[in-house]
Amino acid sequence: MKSKHAERMLSGERTCIGQITKSAMFSLFSRSSRSDPASVDARFQAIYTKEWAWRQAQHLESDEDEVGIPSYLPRVDDKTQQERLAYWRDVIKQLDNIDPKTLSAKEQVNYGVYREQIEVFVAQQEFKDYEKPLNADTAFWSNQASIARQTFSKHDDYTNYIAQLKDVPRYFSEQMDNMRSGLKRGFTPPRITLIGRDSSIVSVVEAKTPEDTIYYEPFKSILGSIPAQEQANLRSKGLEVIRESVLPTYQKLLTFFRDEYFPNTREKLDAESLPNGRAYYLAKIREFTTEPLKAETIHKIGVDEIARIRAEMADTIKESGFKGDFNSFLDFLRTDPQFYAKTPEQLLKEAAWIAKEFDGVSDKYFGHLPRRRFAIKPVPDDEAPFYTSGRGGPGVYLVNTYDLPSRALYSLPALTLHEAAPGHAFQMPLVLEQKDNPPFRNAYISAYGEGWALYCEYLGKEMGMYHTPYDTFGMLSYQAWRAARLVVDTGIHSLGWTREQAQKYLHDNTALSAHEIETEVDRYIAWPGQSLSYYLGELAILKCRKKAEEALGDKFNIRAFHDAVLQTGSVPLPLLEKHIDEFINNGGKGPYPNEEH
Repeated sequence: MKSKHAERMLSGERTCIGQITKSAMFSLFSRSSRSDPASVDARFQAIYTKEWAWRQAQHLESDEDEVGIPSYLPRVDDKTQQERLAYWRDVIKQLDNIDPKTLSAKEQVNYGVYREQIEVFVAQQEFKDYEKPLNADTAFWSNQASIARQTFSKHDDYTNYIAQLKDVPRYFSEQMDNMRSGLKRGFTPPRITLIGRDSSIVSVVEAKTPEDTIYYEPFKSILGSIPAQEQANLRSKGLEVIRESVLPTYQKLLTFFRDEYFPNTREKLDAESLPNGRAYYLAKIREFTTEPLKAETIHKIGVDEIARIRAEMADTIKESGFKGDFNSFLDFLRTDPQFYAKTPEQLLKEAAWIAKEFDGVSDKYFGHLPRRRFAIKPVPDDEAPFYTSGRGGPGVYLVNTYDLPSRALYSLPALTLHEAAPGHAFQMPLVLEQKDNPPFRNAYISAYGEGWALYCEYLGKEMGMYHTPYDTFGMLSYQAWRAARLVVDTGIHSLGWTREQAQKYLHDNTALSAHEIETEVDRYIAWPGQSLSYYLGELAILKCRKKAEEALGDKFNIRAFHDAVLQTGSVPLPLLEKHIDEFINNGGKGPYPNEEH
């Protein structure tokens, strides 16, 4: 694996690239140059190659050729964080000395992605995001525990894992020190969003034996190719390090969280009430949308889109034959047993059926398919109560089987298209297959990645994936859910909305269950800006498609268009728009010459 970004996706630790102005984009793609592109390319490549090697030395990224479980945990103390800030600021100065117009076409794209990546890193360090290493969705300790759920495929994975566990006391101590610094300046998640979030700590602390903790999971089924005596040795060392390093550290963490941190977290919800909060929220909008938008503008887009979607919902209700108003229909969907699985296994099998149904139509809409397959698994029990309905990435589609009356079957087709294929578990492996891109291009840009996955939900209607008006309404409810995020996120963080006001807005405009609404709103409160990426990203892709259809006419080919969008990997939205302009100028030809379009 070239990068940790794909693995972080499943634990919620997404790396998202910041905005870039459209005027800058036009200059990036200008072909005129007074300098030799080869020499300028070499200067630029030297900058990002050196910086990437530095990231690896900082243990912020895996070595390019490293596959498996790394043996290290990064340093996260304040001194190290300040050193990183100084380093990335210097990188920006170096980039300022390069005129992107003088780069080759390929490196212009790399420059556009890379510069925004570094600018986001600088902003994150300047605002000291590392002093808040948790939110309602995830936390540093749950990210650490998730390593135990990864695939161990060789002997070194076990020894490296043991080395990581030995370092847990140091790593957790530095994280807690950072959280104390955040407490002192009021830089914390709102207290309401952290209620019950210590359950994943408790599950380790209160385990009857070290073998009952999540951290022992890799040792329960050690590779058969490892000799029996060595297997016993690895289990013994694993038990020892869990007993002596992990368990005492988790006890300290639980005491710290309950007695020191949680009681002193802030009560206000909005990001703008944080230190330098107005600038902080603006930086988050730029990070997650890749566009220089104001909160008020985004809020209005959301309100307008909700009105449009509500009209489509009304037509779908009429098509279903239901007699009653909108709210009565929502109540019907939320309460009728026909719409809910009876067992976790049924929900998982329904998701698998939908995923295979997509396989049957995939070649009609995509010319180039990823080589990597994915498994469908339940969300782990210790994370499920506060986890989203599902989450996908390279190799896996996690389906939340907790609280089955909250997991509507009419929403499952849209969820599966988004998280599995052709969404995250489809798009991300395609990025990793592109070996000619520099490794920093494997970063996950939320506006692109989430925009694509939400577009896949919309595409499901065209692909014939929604078989009943209820399925279609589930898709529309999900579209309304993401449009409502534009209203709710900006409402909470900039316009003074309460938690109850945000919950009511989702309740009145979507078919989400009460449990999902509470979980989702707390995520938006604790993670400012992230929820804006989905719908704005989808709108950008739909805009690109409409432009291509109108420009190409009969030459427009949906498979070639999708291949072109996916070819770029994660890029800022303005760069995607310029890429589709080139696709149009090239006559709508697909990027893979050996694929039939």
